[in-house]
Amino acid sequence: MAEQNGCCAVIVAAGNSTRMGRPKQFLPLLGKPALWWTLRAFDRAARVSSLVLVVREEDRPQAEALARRASLSKPLAFAPGGAERQLSVRSGLLAAPGMPALAAVHDGARPLVTPQEIDAVVAAAEPPAGAALAVRVKDTIKVADARGLVLSTPARDTLWAVQTPQVFPFRRYLEEMERAVAAGRLYTDDCQLWEHAGLPVRLCEGSYENLKLTTRDDILTAEAILRKREE
Repeated sequence: MAEQNGCCAVIVAAGNSTRMGRPKQFLPLLGKPALWWTLRAFDRAARVSSLVLVVREEDRPQAEALARRASLSKPLAFAPGGAERQLSVRSGLLAAPGMPALAAVHDGARPLVTPQEIDAVVAAAEPPAGAALAVRVKDTIKVADARGLVLSTPARDTLWAVQTPQVFPFRRYLEEMERAVAAGRLYTDDCQLWEHAGLPVRLCEGSYENLKLTTRDDILTAEAILRKREE
């Protein structure tokens, strides 16, 4: 299959955590599901050409209704979630239309990413390098042993907290994904797969507002940020 131009966003929303009453990607933020805000951001990003939404089969009717409500202008495909996050990403890659030049993998539970941030990290992914949004670590970090005793203190100016989206040349990333799956290697961070292949990843400075919904406090913070943006 010939490689095409453009970037396909693979939005992973197949988690089943219900610590807040329902999967966090469907939690309401200012009256709209978190995933609605995520989809809208990618739909408005100039460098994204198509979308794939990865969800559990039981969540697909809800996700389809949500996508219709978002009135997206770009092509949207659906893919079933896997037993592990990496397998969900693989499922999304396989559902991408054609063979786009780039894949941007994003957590559906990060609804505050902006179109400008998405475009910046896509632009930063210049083959063979991948790229990822990240923010500088604010706190001093300690490395400790199993007993809690400090082993070292890394220089803070070298430390970054990685976010999503994480962007990679599509064809090579799919090839490396298939190798990892065949070898039984599973990663929780998409960049790790690229790094394992000896390929570079460029960090693109993002925003501390691009938080991942994990606790109820995150919901309150996210809604406050959205209200401020709407002023």
